[in-house]
Amino acid sequence: MGDPVAEYSSRLQQQEQEIHSLTAEIESLKNPQSLGLSSHLDGLREENAKLKYRLNILKRSLQEERSQCSKTMMNINQRLQEIFGEAIREAWPDLENPPLAVTPNQQAKFGDYQCNSAMAMAQMMKSKGLKVNPREIAEKIQQNIPDNELIEKTEIAGPGFQARVVVDFSSPNIAKEMHVGHLRSTIIGDSMCRLFEFLGYDVLRLNHVGDWGTQFGMLIAHLQDKFPNYLTVSPPIGDLQAFYKESKKRFDEEEDFKKRAYQCVVKLQSKDPAFIKGWNLICDVSRNEFQKVYNCLDIQIIERGESFYQEKMIAVVKEFEAKGLVEMDEGRKIVFAPGQQIPLTVVKSDGGYTYDTSDLAALRQRLFDEKADIIIYVTDSGQGTHFQVVFAAAQMIGWYDPKVTRVEHAGFGVVLGEDKKKFKTRSGDTVRLMDLLDEGLKRSMDKLKEKDRDKVLSTEELTKAQHSVAFGCIKYADLSHNRINDYVFSFDKMLDDRGNTAAYLLYAFTRIRSIARLANIDEVALRKAAETTDVLLQHDKEWKLGKCLIRFPEILQKILDDLLLHTLCDYLYELATTFTEFYDSCYCIEKDRQTGEVVKVNMWRMLLCDATAAIMAKGFDILGINPVSRM
Repeated sequence: MGDPVAEYSSRLQQQEQEIHSLTAEIESLKNPQSLGLSSHLDGLREENAKLKYRLNILKRSLQEERSQCSKTMMNINQRLQEIFGEAIREAWPDLENPPLAVTPNQQAKFGDYQCNSAMAMAQMMKSKGLKVNPREIAEKIQQNIPDNELIEKTEIAGPGFQARVVVDFSSPNIAKEMHVGHLRSTIIGDSMCRLFEFLGYDVLRLNHVGDWGTQFGMLIAHLQDKFPNYLTVSPPIGDLQAFYKESKKRFDEEEDFKKRAYQCVVKLQSKDPAFIKGWNLICDVSRNEFQKVYNCLDIQIIERGESFYQEKMIAVVKEFEAKGLVEMDEGRKIVFAPGQQIPLTVVKSDGGYTYDTSDLAALRQRLFDEKADIIIYVTDSGQGTHFQVVFAAAQMIGWYDPKVTRVEHAGFGVVLGEDKKKFKTRSGDTVRLMDLLDEGLKRSMDKLKEKDRDKVLSTEELTKAQHSVAFGCIKYADLSHNRINDYVFSFDKMLDDRGNTAAYLLYAFTRIRSIARLANIDEVALRKAAETTDVLLQHDKEWKLGKCLIRFPEILQKILDDLLLHTLCDYLYELATTFTEFYDSCYCIEKDRQTGEVVKVNMWRMLLCDATAAIMAKGFDILGINPVSRM
């Protein structure tokens, strides 16, 4: 049966075109009656009026029916989807199949319902080569919301409030030392989290530690032999790395020990309490060592290791099997994803699971349980192919649409020594991360004493400066390089206070902050001046600094798109050098040459100093660098 409204509307449109054409013809004739056109036109108009009447009756009837239905059994979410769907089509008519996401709001302060389409639409447009700010999209949707019976008020929330971000970074292995490779993942991942957090996203920082697997069988077997009373007396394992090497040596050389190790794995996997306690003891020793590193680098992270996903792996394999996506290959269960040459092994021939299964289970949990809108994996570039296949498999099974949800591997290059080879100790061993951080502390103190800072700073101030320079320089040396490339680790270069280094920027920052102190202007006076003082950009160096300051949001947006943090480092260095040009050319404070007393303060220039310091401070915060007031 056809739609009566559509049929009447079509007939009405045809008649109105005919009326328009006849009217034009009659007006062009001197004696229309002789052609009989006028009477024909009158008849058409009469029929047209009847059609309009019938159409209005039909529309009113349908509206009443819809209204009555709405009163008795309205689906609010469905109706909101209709309203926002119409708004999105009006705002972006050329966008095919735009994502529509309207859900009840979990946070009452942000309203009853939320439409999350703007972020997903920005992602979709980006894939088509169009860069549009999500807020701009949201504003256009808001402007095109039709009159409706439901919505009392709409507000565009602060950037990113509605998007949940999961960042997987650091991820060391239990019973092994954190080494220089973990340094990059930890520093880069933390900085990405800080950026998302500053921009208002809801960020979950995850540490996907290697805390499960066959190696725990040999560790527990060795624990039983070396500390047989470990269930009642906590074993004094001082050096877990040495403990691991001892157990590995026995595993390789002693057949009986190897058999026991495999039996321990079975007991552990069956959740035997005694073996779970041994496993927890080993994990706790490692956690304490990891935390020393995280404390030094001011890293906040939630541990959620491979063991967390063990039960979830069973369901993942069953889901792939149920959809006919699993193939058998010499006893293994494998999954081929579209466009990928290498399959994922989801079950080994011995029935065990793999990293592939674990990563699939982790991704599924983050998408469905955490409801993540953005998931970032920060690991070395060597794992790029692996994640590419995992993501392709997840899309194939329908877990997420890349046009709506952003799942990305942020890979990085290796750390090289000054000989341009992989960074090792002189004996050829991997460099322990705590040894590296301790060396940084020693060298930064030497540098501060070389500049006689120990003579002007208190003991407390000197220690704060030491930590700020040491850890700030290590972080900045990493982040100031394009993460995709390898980079050469050199304490001499990173502690140099000339050029694009943390040492230079930290010194520059303390100098800028000291300008207000020299002029005896406190924070309250600056805030008051900001409300009442016009900033006069008359000198070309004032203009240059002003233009540099207002680019800060653009820089952050770019990093949000490509996750390349060296852009922020380059910007901070440019800002510091631009400020130096401004300060050298434009007097902020004028003093009496005889007495040294301040005779004039150019307040608008002081505000430029304050704005520069504020942006540098926020830039440092995103990079995870803690500046100090005195150096």
